Amino acid sequence: MIVRGTVRPSAYHDSAALMRVQQALRGFPGIEEAGVVMATPANLDLLRQAGLDPGNLTASGGGRAAREIGSNDLVVMVRGAGPAEVEAALGAVDELLARRPDIGAPEGSYRPRTVAAAARQLAGANLALISVPGRFAAGVAREALRADLHVMLFSDNVPLEDEVELKRAASGDGRLMMGPDCGTALLSGAALGFANRVRRGAVGLVGASGTGIQEVATLVHRFGGGISHALGTGGRDLSAEVGGTTARQGLAVLGRDPATRVVVIVSKPPASPVAAAVLEEAASLGKPAIVIFTGGASLSSAAGVRQVRTLEDAARLAVASGSGGATMLVDDRPAFDRVVARARDAAGTLAPSQQYLRGLMSGGTLCAEAVELLERTLRPLFTNVAAVQARRHDGAGPSRGHTLLDLGDDLFTVGRLHPMLDMTLRAARLRQEAADPEVAVLLLDVVLGLGVHPDPAGALAPVIADARAAAAASGRRLAIVASVCGTDDDPQHRRRQVARLESVGVFVEESNARAALLAGAIATRTFETDAIAAMLAGGAGGDAAGHRDHARAAAGRRPTAGVAPTAADALLAAPPRVVNVGLGAFAESLREQGVPVIDVEWQPPAGGDAELLELLERLT
Repeated sequence: MIVRGTVRPSAYHDSAALMRVQQALRGFPGIEEAGVVMATPANLDLLRQAGLDPGNLTASGGGRAAREIGSNDLVVMVRGAGPAEVEAALGAVDELLARRPDIGAPEGSYRPRTVAAAARQLAGANLALISVPGRFAAGVAREALRADLHVMLFSDNVPLEDEVELKRAASGDGRLMMGPDCGTALLSGAALGFANRVRRGAVGLVGASGTGIQEVATLVHRFGGGISHALGTGGRDLSAEVGGTTARQGLAVLGRDPATRVVVIVSKPPASPVAAAVLEEAASLGKPAIVIFTGGASLSSAAGVRQVRTLEDAARLAVASGSGGATMLVDDRPAFDRVVARARDAAGTLAPSQQYLRGLMSGGTLCAEAVELLERTLRPLFTNVAAVQARRHDGAGPSRGHTLLDLGDDLFTVGRLHPMLDMTLRAARLRQEAADPEVAVLLLDVVLGLGVHPDPAGALAPVIADARAAAAASGRRLAIVASVCGTDDDPQHRRRQVARLESVGVFVEESNARAALLAGAIATRTFETDAIAAMLAGGAGGDAAGHRDHARAAAGRRPTAGVAPTAADALLAAPPRVVNVGLGAFAESLREQGVPVIDVEWQPPAGGDAELLELLERLT
């Protein structure tokens, strides 16, 4: 086998295009493996792990001398049977990059080159959905705000100072600035970004977490409730620097929304002063409010506001509060009895030397929830998400002891698709963890919905089967636990995804919290129901009377009066009309839902050339 590669200096192509070219190269005659990535350190390391070491590749172009490759360069590596096959594949790269699938626009349609032009072309346009690389995203968002559009900024790796500036400008005009790093939103039934098909209903969501919103929304759906709207804020919104600008706006808007009868707030741990301000806003709504801060942050009590510990508890309590009835929360005995039985069966097949849990999560909040539930019982526990007791892991290095990683962290998404879209990184890490003879159990989340991988269970199942077969060949068994966040109305169909995972021996639980508890019980050999329940100490229990008291306390508070409706209120009055800048898959998803959308033919300034961009910035 021969490994060769090429570099395209300062060449911009979106992550979906790179994945498409990579898949095409893998189909060439005699090609065993291919990698097409932006040359970030994490991506180069992934190439090395796949046996595609870039080695001494250099970049040059435009008359400039050769130099070391950098993060703005495109690297293409292929491994094939011989020189002819490898050169044929590399020779086709430019043609493959030039092909446009046009999945985000009808064939032959004109695509404007600026946000302002697109907003003029789409009558009534009121929202920009932006998913360009982080270093360009703030500029596109400014253009959208100048065009009087609300913004959903999916892009991550946006400087904090830009986020503060953008949110200040948007809120001053009564507009919503959702993001950066806002992965999910539901507006009047329209699903934007990574979102699920759920029924409309009485529950409104404000979330500094995409997967947190998805987990609560899909559980609400499966418990018989529905979602009025879900407003994403971006993961840093509740930091001291940003001050909860979008979260507080979102709460105020949902408080005035007649379709919303109960509000759920989801976030990783906020800054204390911001948490207090959010609590005060929630208490003023005159509606039941439920708060979950994954990571252990606690709030002072307030009339009509209730804090819970798990995303499942939040969903159950929201359905109960919105309907005036009651549902059983996560701490029910039959559920824990099943966890104990499954843990006993799985642990009975493991060798005594197999003691560690390894979590490979695509959702940051799902990872944080699992860490919070397990960090007191699994020691030492390492993670790359914020935690109270767990130790810090940089994410990229090898696992140590018990390790739970968020593979959707910014470290892994520069120049590559999120792991909800591209399974390559998780598959490589799964094989690596499964080969460790001290690993007892792997914990996974599988997230369904619009805009994500069309068949995540189908992509993971062969990798899982191979990993378990390799372990068996070395005399080991391997337990694998997963949750599937989604509904049967999603394109992937939740029940089919569950069945595919179970066909390769995966234990699938009904929620992320339950999956984490099962995985922890296997690793620690915990076979008592009370011990499993203790992992949820401090969670929200409750009965029908408690739910009714919660709703009555909220109803006893009058909502803040005298606040005039804003442009954000108008945004919730009907499905949005969207200007899409970036991933065409998002536009295609909206079209399938019947949501009006127009694509921008976006290209980075100066062609993405870092040196030219720096020169332009000095001249302006």
